[in-house]
Amino acid sequence: MATVAEQLREAREKMNLSVYDVADVTKIRTDHLRALEEGNYQVFAAPVYIRGFVRSYGTMLKLNVVTLMDDLDEELSGEEKFSEPPSLTGKKKSAVDRAMLLMSKMNWLWITIALVVVFSLVTASIAYRSWQSYKTRDPLSGLSSGIVQPESEVSGELLPLPK
Repeated sequence: MATVAEQLREAREKMNLSVYDVADVTKIRTDHLRALEEGNYQVFAAPVYIRGFVRSYGTMLKLNVVTLMDDLDEELSGEEKFSEPPSLTGKKKSAVDRAMLLMSKMNWLWITIALVVVFSLVTASIAYRSWQSYKTRDPLSGLSSGIVQPESEVSGELLPLPK
């Protein structure tokens, strides 16, 4: 079975294309195209670049991209550098990194809808309880005692209370 590099180079040569012709069409740099045709994947920083370039290159050459990508996955799994996704920070993964990964996989639309529904139910419950306590409360319970005028001479400043 031919490697991915051999498949790409043979297909390009069958179409009588130069590396520069392919670079013009695919917009992939010529040094990257040469590295792909040599099978030198260490030039690339991450496997996502290799997969993207091979997919574009294979599509341009009208190869079967599905089998080409399967072959590429087999080749990359054998290399230690590309056997697992690279760390973005270069540090060991922490609990925060795992939590952020889990949060990135969540469907935030449904979580937001659920939070709005829960907030609405809590607000409605509090409003209903307040209304019930207001409804059963004695309306005169908050009033203070009335002002009583002493039974003394009428000075004219205050009107006498009816007896």
